[in-house]
Amino acid sequence: MFPIRRARSPSDPTGAGQPSARRRGALLAVDLLDIPFRRRAAPALLAIVLVGLADLLSGRDRYLAPLMTVVPSIAALTLRPRELLGVCGVGLLAVFGLSHYDRVDTINDARFLWGAMISYLLLTVFSAWVAKIRMRRAAAFAAVSSVAEAAQRALLRLPGPVVGPLHLAVRYVSAADASQIGGDLYSVLETPHGTRVAVGDVRGKGLGAVQTAAVVLGAFREAAYDEAGLCGVAARIEASVERHVPDGEFTTALFAEFRRPGVVELLQCGHVSPIRVDQEGRAHVLDAPDPWVPLGLGRLAVGEPSTWEQAFGTEDVLVLCTDGVIEARHRGNGAFYPLAERVGPLVCGAARSAAELEAAVGRVYADLLAHTGGELRDDALLLFITRTDGAQGPHILPG
Repeated sequence: MFPIRRARSPSDPTGAGQPSARRRGALLAVDLLDIPFRRRAAPALLAIVLVGLADLLSGRDRYLAPLMTVVPSIAALTLRPRELLGVCGVGLLAVFGLSHYDRVDTINDARFLWGAMISYLLLTVFSAWVAKIRMRRAAAFAAVSSVAEAAQRALLRLPGPVVGPLHLAVRYVSAADASQIGGDLYSVLETPHGTRVAVGDVRGKGLGAVQTAAVVLGAFREAAYDEAGLCGVAARIEASVERHVPDGEFTTALFAEFRRPGVVELLQCGHVSPIRVDQEGRAHVLDAPDPWVPLGLGRLAVGEPSTWEQAFGTEDVLVLCTDGVIEARHRGNGAFYPLAERVGPLVCGAARSAAELEAAVGRVYADLLAHTGGELRDDALLLFITRTDGAQGPHILPG
C-alpha cells in the first residue's frame, strides 16, 4: 500500500533539491505524514464508530462506552500529538453521548463513568507522549536515511542519462532498508580508450560491502583512464582489492568497452552474463567463452583473464544486472526471476529514444516486483545501455 523503497534512476544525477527538502521528504515517508490526515485518522475514527455502534446495538442494559479507550492507542500509531488530541476529543464526546443514551445516572453508574473518563484522559495524554516519541525516532531515522543516501550518491557518482555515445537507464535498489546503501555498484566513464562500463556485486551486505565497493569503484575510475585494455583495468582493480579488502571477500564484475561502432568488448569476472536484446525483441545471453574468477580471487586462478567481442548496433539494448535480479524468488513457488525469458518483449524497441529506454527499465523493474510480490531481499541493479553513434546495425564478427 505504501512504498518502502525507491528505485534510483540516473536521470537526475545531482539529486535536485536542497538537503533539507530531502530530509523532510524522508521524514514524511517514514512517519506516514505524506498520507492525508483523513486517511491517517481513519483507523481511530473507525474505532469510535464501531464502539458507538456496539453500544447502541447492545441496548441500554449494556454500557460499552469504556471500550473507547482503544482510540488513543490506535491514534498514537499514525497521528501527530495535536491531531491525536483532536481525534480523542471526538471519542470523549462519544463517551458522554453514549452515557446519556444508556442513562448512566445512578451513583454507582456515575462513579463508573468518572472512572472510565479518567482512564480515557490519562491514556490520551500518554498516547500523545508516545506519538511525540514516535516522531522523534522517525526524524532520527530520516536523518540517517538522508546521510546514507548522500553517501551512496558520493560513492556511485551516478552518471547522467548520456555518457559518450551511450544512453543509460538504471534501477538500483538496496536490501538495507534503513540505510538505503548496498554492495551493488556501477560506473560509466568516457575515457581516451572509449566509453567504459563496470558493473559489480560485492559479496555480503551492509557497511562492509560498501567499503569493498568503494575500493573497486575507486580503482576502476583510475585504471579506466590509464590502461589501454580491459584486462589491464581488471588487473589494477584486482591488485587494489588484494591490498585493501579482507581475505575471503570478493566482488563479481563485468566490464564493457565501447570503442568501435557496432561492437562491444566484454570481460566477465564471475558476474551475471549480459543480455543483448535486438530490434525484434529477441534476447541473446552473452556467455563468456572463457570467464574469469571474481575480483579478489585472482591469486587462486591459473592463467590470465581474456576479453571477447560481441556485435552491438544502434538498434540493440545491452541489459546488465546483478544476481539480486536473477535470484529474486517468486512470491509463491520460490522460482528465480527468468530475466532472459521476460526481458525481450519488455525491452523491444527501447533503443529508439532515451525516454523509451527509461520506460523499458521501468517495465522490467515492475515485472520483477510483481514476480516477488513487491519485496526484494537482496541488492538489485538493472542497467540498460544503447548506443547513439553512427553504427548502421550490428556487425558480423568472425568465429
